[in-house]
Amino acid sequence: METTVYFAVAEALTNVAKHSGAMHCWVTVATGPVRVGVDIVDDGSGGAHVAKGHGLSGLADRVRACGGTLTVTSPNGGPTTIRAELPV
Repeated sequence: METTVYFAVAEALTNVAKHSGAMHCWVTVATGPVRVGVDIVDDGSGGAHVAKGHGLSGLADRVRACGGTLTVTSPNGGPTTIRAELPV
């Protein structure tokens, strides 16, 4: 699970740097007794999506393999929020 959280943050930050045009990005990790949640939010241009052949698709597969979920909210014009929730 720890490795998946690491890769979720790393992949999301890579996407922010390469594609978003964001000036700011925030990473929040919150743990509970049964789940860990990771939010990566940027103030970029939006338009990110989970589609085959893109980095977020592989990330979604990795999170699902650990029993978690990945949600991407990224309307055109931004902001983008990537949320991963995984069992502890």
